[in-house]
Amino acid sequence: EAIIRKTPEPKSAPKSGANIARGLIFDSFYDDHKGVVASVRVFEGAFEGRSPLVLLGTGVEARSKEVGYFAPELRQMDVPLESGMIGYIATGIRNPEAVRIGDTIASVPSSAALPELLHGYQEPKPVVFVSFYPDESDDFELLERGLQKLKLNDSALSIEPDQNELLGRGFKVGFLGRLHFEITAERLKQEFKVATVNTFPSVLYRVRVKNDWIYIVKPEDLPAVHDEIWEPMVRLSIFLPPPDLANIFHIQQRFRMVGIETRIVGDRAEVSARMPLAELISDFDDQLKSATAGFASFSYELAEYEHADIVRVDILVSGNAIPGLSRFFPDGTHEKEGRKMVERLKEILPRQQFAQPIQAVAENKVIAREDIPALRKDVTGYLYGGDRTRKMKLWKKQQRGKKRLKERSETKITPEVFRELLKK
Repeated sequence: EAIIRKTPEPKSAPKSGANIARGLIFDSFYDDHKGVVASVRVFEGAFEGRSPLVLLGTGVEARSKEVGYFAPELRQMDVPLESGMIGYIATGIRNPEAVRIGDTIASVPSSAALPELLHGYQEPKPVVFVSFYPDESDDFELLERGLQKLKLNDSALSIEPDQNELLGRGFKVGFLGRLHFEITAERLKQEFKVATVNTFPSVLYRVRVKNDWIYIVKPEDLPAVHDEIWEPMVRLSIFLPPPDLANIFHIQQRFRMVGIETRIVGDRAEVSARMPLAELISDFDDQLKSATAGFASFSYELAEYEHADIVRVDILVSGNAIPGLSRFFPDGTHEKEGRKMVERLKEILPRQQFAQPIQAVAENKVIAREDIPALRKDVTGYLYGGDRTRKMKLWKKQQRGKKRLKERSETKITPEVFRELLKK
């Protein structure tokens, strides 16, 4: 009774005109027979079956197949879905990307002008980008359908086709944050049974080239000649027990946190700071939990772009750059990170008949190197005693053969090796 008394009734939207209906799409799903089914809250007018529809945000037109309510299963209504009601509209639209959560669905007579969008709708802007590839190339269409169906009730997903020389066809997917990415990857695995391989998470960088600004996600897209790089920042709020405050300062430098301020809020301490978004989507959450025994929690919001001192690190195997392994690292830590990458590659790359140098290159300088020794075969094992000259001839012949093999061979990183490298 108190809830009913204290909670005001929903406010109706301003009238747009006679016989015009408007509703807010707050969820959607796909039905093989009805197309995209939109869950709506009606703010104005009434929706009926077989009435013309228009999605004001995308401009897509359709005709409703069915309207109804949730009981909790879908139950068709014989009367219109009127203002103040919550229900569903079967749009008949077959393209899942056409229906977006937060959009306004309207029913407008052919002679009337289109009404305005309901107040507050904004296109979600992804800030974290990860490329997904099917673990088995035959599962590409399964991955595509899975992502499209996830987008039906998660309009923040941004999906674009992508291609990788090692992993084949895939999709570059934009997320609102690291948690959003992890949930989507888990849903693909559990709900759609799609095993995927994903690249390193990245953010959207601004790069100034002469007098123009461009946006890039992949380090490979960075122009060879550029003036400066800017990266997105976040405003961070961390809540933790006051005795753990000292531990925050231990991870401050590692994650490039600046402008740290602290204050006591009840029995908790609040730490406010600014940090690059690229640091937040790494293992910041794990490190924060480890430093505070799991008692800290945090929230963040996007801030402006700032000039960044970051360096692109490329990986070369036998002198050939490997696509997909280039990374951005802060200046000062790129040598350490480059060394980790070449050491990891040395562990997982298979040995060949010839030696393979692995190099990390930044700003046209080799910052780390490891060598995978060649496989050795004793070609003189069957010779016993006698003149050493015969053995020398066999060794030299073996060396010439390895040299020819190295010249003819191409550096190939198999998908299996790539998957191992992407594991934490």
